Amino acid sequence: MATKKIITIFGATGGQGGGLAQAIHNDPNAEFSVRAITRNADAEKVKALASQGTEIVVANIDDPGSLSKAFEGAYGAYCVTFYWDHFSPEKELEQARSMANAAKEHGLVHVIWSTLEDTRQFVPLTDNRMPTLMENYKVPHFDAKGEANKFFTEAGVPTTFLRTSFYWDNFINLGMGPKKDTDGTLVFALPMGERKLSGIAVEDIGKCAYGIFKEGTALASKTIGVAGGHLSGAEMAQAFGKALNQDVVYHSIPFDDYRAFDFPGADDLGNMFQFYHDFADEFQQSRNLEYARTLNPDLQSFETWLQRNAGQLPME
Repeated sequence: MATKKIITIFGATGGQGGGLAQAIHNDPNAEFSVRAITRNADAEKVKALASQGTEIVVANIDDPGSLSKAFEGAYGAYCVTFYWDHFSPEKELEQARSMANAAKEHGLVHVIWSTLEDTRQFVPLTDNRMPTLMENYKVPHFDAKGEANKFFTEAGVPTTFLRTSFYWDNFINLGMGPKKDTDGTLVFALPMGERKLSGIAVEDIGKCAYGIFKEGTALASKTIGVAGGHLSGAEMAQAFGKALNQDVVYHSIPFDDYRAFDFPGADDLGNMFQFYHDFADEFQQSRNLEYARTLNPDLQSFETWLQRNAGQLPME
């Protein structure tokens, strides 16, 4: 039996990396095996992966010296960072640089870097249509990922740049879904006006990544955007209503109101939604639903995702 090619996966216990790990495990004909990188081998999710035959390697993305064992002997890697763990674009840049350098050092054949647009290429820092944040960014959690693309390119690492989309899982995990108004009406509030929002189930990002690895190095150096649907706020409200079996009303809220909300990163997310709104056409054009479905034949529509997850929506 041929030795399987090792895919090193960062974030294997999260949505994106977890989706990729499960896609590999669920494919009886997979030519790849999973190596999960974790800081804590005793975590329950890590133990669950190990029970499936996953190789577990303890390493810390913030410790470049520890990454050697993460990449040693691997064919490929899925590189992803989690901005919301620290709210630091500079830290995210350093993490990406470390992964790119380690991938180069160990001669990886194919890397996927989970990235986003650098919004400063659309809205320069001198453009006042949205506020500049942290002195150097418009949408920090986008801009750092987009800027970090250069580390993989400059290192000469064969890399597919995978542009993700808004996670529908945010409606559950961040409470962004419909909420009961004072009169009991379910209201879905989003700062998108009438423009469409490109979204995806987070696990489907990982499944699309698996499709990219199966396609092979022909997709190295390519930028690929994925989404499961492009829907307006009104269309999402209608889908919410159908899934919940009650009316849901869509309210478009001003960007400035969203930026002023009292939670960490509200200004970043407010700018994000304004970017989604102002550049909706460009965002959608770079995320072809039909192509995403060729990578992941099980790609969920918003309606399908709601059928499976509506019961988890916090509506109070």
